[in-house]
Amino acid sequence: MLIKNARIVTPDTTFTGVVEVREGRIHAVEEGTTQVPEAIDWQGDHLLPGLVELHTDNLEKHLAPRPGVLWNTHAAFAIHDAQVAAAGITTVFDSLVIGERDAFGLRSRKVQNDCGQAMLDTIAAGLFRVDHFLHLRCEVATHDAADAFAEMSDHPLLRLVSVMDHTPGQRQWHDPVQYRQYHERNGKVSDETWQAMLADLKAQQEAFAFTHRRSIVAMSRERGLPLASHDDTSLEHVDEAVRDGVALSEFPTTLTAARAAREKSIGVIMGAPNIVRGGSHSGNVAAADLAREDVLDILSSDYVPSSLLQAAFQLHDDIGWSLSKAMRTVSWTPAQSVGLTDRGGIVPGLRADMVRVTVRPGMPPVPRATYLEGQRVA
Repeated sequence: MLIKNARIVTPDTTFTGVVEVREGRIHAVEEGTTQVPEAIDWQGDHLLPGLVELHTDNLEKHLAPRPGVLWNTHAAFAIHDAQVAAAGITTVFDSLVIGERDAFGLRSRKVQNDCGQAMLDTIAAGLFRVDHFLHLRCEVATHDAADAFAEMSDHPLLRLVSVMDHTPGQRQWHDPVQYRQYHERNGKVSDETWQAMLADLKAQQEAFAFTHRRSIVAMSRERGLPLASHDDTSLEHVDEAVRDGVALSEFPTTLTAARAAREKSIGVIMGAPNIVRGGSHSGNVAAADLAREDVLDILSSDYVPSSLLQAAFQLHDDIGWSLSKAMRTVSWTPAQSVGLTDRGGIVPGLRADMVRVTVRPGMPPVPRATYLEGQRVA
């Protein structure tokens, strides 16, 4: 495949030129044009690297389309896969939560094990459009977090592990009032019920959080798996991450924590929806503020796949980053951070994972075609 008249965004620069693809790899990237009649004219559309998503809960929307409704796991993966491909994502880390608080709910141990098997089944059948890997998010303040992680720690698709504690009074939910407001968005509960729930969660946190974090961190390091911390809020949280050998800080809730992580050479991940919406939906630090301070390394679409591309362009349009620097947050840097050195940039020798994107004044960027190793998948 030979593409001409494309606005090419490499990790370092942006120019109008030609890209040649051979056997699924980028063979040549050149400024200018070509007279080869077979060349495909992209008419000035952007040619971007396929997006690399390290943390998305999007699968959960399809696993549980309504409260109390659990969908067929294979069907959920198929639609999730189609949606991320259409959003320009060519490598996706599907997040599964380890640590059971509801034995029959979406984040139950059975559902997570079913999902792990469904990923293998779908790959074996050749039905995924894009590359899928597994990101285990470990809720350490639960009774079975360490055992559940041990069961899935040798999954062949596991490439990232994060440790998190969503107990009220901890990290993101250091203010229990905010925690209550968030969890009552679908209906109020009595003060008596609420206090009983808080007491139970606090007891679990005190009983399990420390030992389970230590166990999961140790198992991850034995297997050479990259580690991420979650919702770092204070300097103490960042110091703990350093001691654990954490490589990535997911969604730090304060500018103080983000700065400290960067100073300790820990990559900072923020949510793309935070950029698109202009702030955090739960009252934490705005991702745009981290971008202005230049302590933002990676964006994650989190719960909206299409936000990844839109947020990268907003870093360019609103914050003033070069388009190359903005695109690195959703391609090159996330790929490098987890050891995927064969993708993430429009660079000769790398995989031809690419997205054709149209930009029109007053509109978000529109992904028109997505290619995995040179083959169109969306």
